[in-house]
Amino acid sequence: MAQSHSGPGAAVAAPADSAGALDPRRKRALFRAWHRGTREMDLIMGRYADRAIGTMSDQELAAFEQLLDLPEADVFGWVSGTNEPPAGIDPGLIARLGEFRGFDQH
Repeated sequence: MAQSHSGPGAAVAAPADSAGALDPRRKRALFRAWHRGTREMDLIMGRYADRAIGTMSDQELAAFEQLLDLPEADVFGWVSGTNEPPAGIDPGLIARLGEFRGFDQH
C-alpha cells in the first residue's frame, strides 16, 4: 500500500502507481530522490521525481542522477538560487527543480 508524502511525519514511500511501471534505474532514482538525508531535499527532489521520473529521457535521467550523487547542501544552494551551479550541471534541471519548489529563479 502506498502512503502519502504530505503532512507531518508522513512516510516518504513512492506512490504505487508511479513506481510500479518504472524500470529498475528509474525506481532507484525515485527512491534516492526521497531519501536525500534532509527533509527539505527529500521534498524537493522526491516530489519532482514523482512528477517527472516516468517521462525523463535517458539524458535527463542521467542529469538527475548526477544531482543525486552530489552533496545536498550544494544542490539546495543551486535550486534556491543562493549559488550558481558549476559547469557540467544542467541549468535547466536546476531551474525546473527551483520552479517546482517555488523558488524564484532569476
